[in-house]
Amino acid sequence: MAQARIEGHVLRTPLVESLALSQGGPAIFLKLETRQTTGAFKLRGATNAVLMAGSSAKGFVTASTGNHGRAVAHAAKAQRRRAVVCMSNLVPANKVDAVRALGPEVHIVGQSQDDAQIEVSRLVREEGLSEIPPFDHPAVIAGQGTIGLEIVEAMPDVALVLVPLSGGGLAAGVAAAVKGLRPQAKVVGVSMTRGPAMQRSLLAGRPVAVEEVPTLADSLGGGIGLDNGFTFAMCRDLLDGVILLSEEEIAEGIRHAFRAEDEVVEGAGAVGIAALIAGKIRPEGPTALILSGRNIDPALHRRIVEEGALA
Repeated sequence: MAQARIEGHVLRTPLVESLALSQGGPAIFLKLETRQTTGAFKLRGATNAVLMAGSSAKGFVTASTGNHGRAVAHAAKAQRRRAVVCMSNLVPANKVDAVRALGPEVHIVGQSQDDAQIEVSRLVREEGLSEIPPFDHPAVIAGQGTIGLEIVEAMPDVALVLVPLSGGGLAAGVAAAVKGLRPQAKVVGVSMTRGPAMQRSLLAGRPVAVEEVPTLADSLGGGIGLDNGFTFAMCRDLLDGVILLSEEEIAEGIRHAFRAEDEVVEGAGAVGIAALIAGKIRPEGPTALILSGRNIDPALHRRIVEEGALA
């Protein structure tokens, strides 16, 4: 079981009530994956995958928009294993630097996650490395799902969970865990209007290619893979809806997190807050928002919070 496997390797993060967001309505709780060791939820899935691979793997390779690469690097380093992280030129410099600081080999390739994935495939083929995909992998999905288990354990009456939605590893894992323990609860994915690959795929009824463009929610960028094997079907079957947000709405979520919750949150981590503030969803019972990560460029965060700028 993933929860038992990663125990002691990752943090059980706090779930705290937001007094600001709870005013005049149902209780709103924040699941602070911003407090995770690497600053984002990705450490859960990466650690589960590395531990499941055991000693037979020659090393690990992944494509990443930053947080997953950092997680794989951390998990591999903890087991004294080789790691290679492939990223595109769209990944913010602060996230590239954070990955490099953990000591993996870093390959910067092309202008999209798809370009980085081509390099991953080459390394698997030519060097025999074991791939840890950022989302579409059973061990990764199960690791991310431990967040859902922790939410229901702490909030047995949870009615709604808002989860950042990208390739679907987090959303699929959390939805499976939450609905497995509390079937009546709703799980809603939240993404951005600029390149929402999973949302467009769900509308099309199949995985589709979506152009990756710059966005404040950079961790939610990239496609879901035309050969998606797990997360598309799980999101299709388990999610109760998808909300899309503009760049200004995401920025307002970042501002609220800092000013009202005293949390530094990256764009992808602020989308749950942003959806509530924008009135895109109105909770009818106890609600949990997953603040998925804090790894935002400090200068960008300062401009958003202090100057109200988007870039």
